[in-house]
Amino acid sequence: MPPLLDTRDTGRLALTATSGSTAFAGGPGMPTAGFNQAYLGPTILMQNGELAAEVKNTLGEPISTHWHGLLVPGEHDGGPHLAIAPGATWQPEMSIGQDPATIWYHSHIHERTAEQVYFGLAGVIHVTDGQDDARGLPSTYGLDDLTLVLQDRRFDASGRMVYDPSMMDIMHGFAGNRMLVNGQVGATAVVPQGIVRLRLLNGSNARIYTLYLDDTRPMHLVATDGGFLPAPVALDVLRLAPGERAEVLVDFSSGGTPVLMSDPGQAYGVLQFATDSALSARITRLPDQLDGAPADLSGAEVATRQFTLDMGMGGMMMGGGGFAINGRPFDMRRIDFEVALGSVERWQIRSTMVAHPFHVHGVRFRAVTENGGPPRPENTGWKDTVLVPGEAEILARFDQPASRETPFMFHCHILEHEDAGMMGQFTVT
Repeated sequence: MPPLLDTRDTGRLALTATSGSTAFAGGPGMPTAGFNQAYLGPTILMQNGELAAEVKNTLGEPISTHWHGLLVPGEHDGGPHLAIAPGATWQPEMSIGQDPATIWYHSHIHERTAEQVYFGLAGVIHVTDGQDDARGLPSTYGLDDLTLVLQDRRFDASGRMVYDPSMMDIMHGFAGNRMLVNGQVGATAVVPQGIVRLRLLNGSNARIYTLYLDDTRPMHLVATDGGFLPAPVALDVLRLAPGERAEVLVDFSSGGTPVLMSDPGQAYGVLQFATDSALSARITRLPDQLDGAPADLSGAEVATRQFTLDMGMGGMMMGGGGFAINGRPFDMRRIDFEVALGSVERWQIRSTMVAHPFHVHGVRFRAVTENGGPPRPENTGWKDTVLVPGEAEILARFDQPASRETPFMFHCHILEHEDAGMMGQFTVT
């Protein structure tokens, strides 16, 4: 597991973006970046209340630190307007106030997000209220509560991780030829013979995972991006797009060595599990219910907006960007629209050419429909990122302010598309 950085007693968080060298799967060491370490960052444990953060940048280029899923004002959100120059320190004084959730953090510099995240500037956050024992949920970090960052990365014949996107890579998003879990290739997760909680983050630049266990045992979905569901939902397959998170419970009491797989049509292994009877199985039954209660926002909306996630083939073939939302590529100087603080809006989103994961900063929302039908089970809870295979409708509540100087972003979370212009920004006042 990534190192655990517990901020609950101190109310302080210190991160340093640093360069490093990492050897993957016995290959040669190569330049990478991370927070407080050579690749990726620690798992941050935080609770509601005041949090004084400090992010130092020791790299040779600007970065930012976007708290993806954290409900904070635009001035603390860490988007592209909040760049941290080389040698500088960003010190947001934040007030955390949201339901328990698995969220994450990553750099978000316009036109550099894809490469910076690819080489390691990302990590996971647990927002906790300390009540998981009362919920009957596994909560021992690294034993029965596993944080799993799923990433595909591309390696050359010498074993070096490379990022050299072609035009086709930018069109479809940069995909790898090898799986990494928590920055490791070919690792095995050793678990007790009981109920184990898997906190899954799709930290890939573009790959969409269709996850299942090879021995057909179910995964019981207990939380989505923004928090818990009312009760566990048994799934045979879990779809996870870039930026999305899901928490599932898996029953390992029967032992065995199941493999977490993806893409049933062209199956490949994501993570091997092995049970160890010597480990303490603290939780041995699934909870009947949870205390998540996603609000029904229907009827509360004051405005409806429409978005098309555009890929203009002509523009790309002629050397232009071609990537836009509603026909307009991202411009940091342009505010696309203004939202009233405290309001609810209905957003109708349409993807062109490929399925796009759509992320909105500073809010959590409910998926209303997918392609005219009900949302998939993994989209029935609170969300901040949703895959739009054709069309989707969401209801979002805007409770955090964002000014013209530090607006919120909305964008495709295929990072190459985001960097190429499939992003916009809005204020909340």
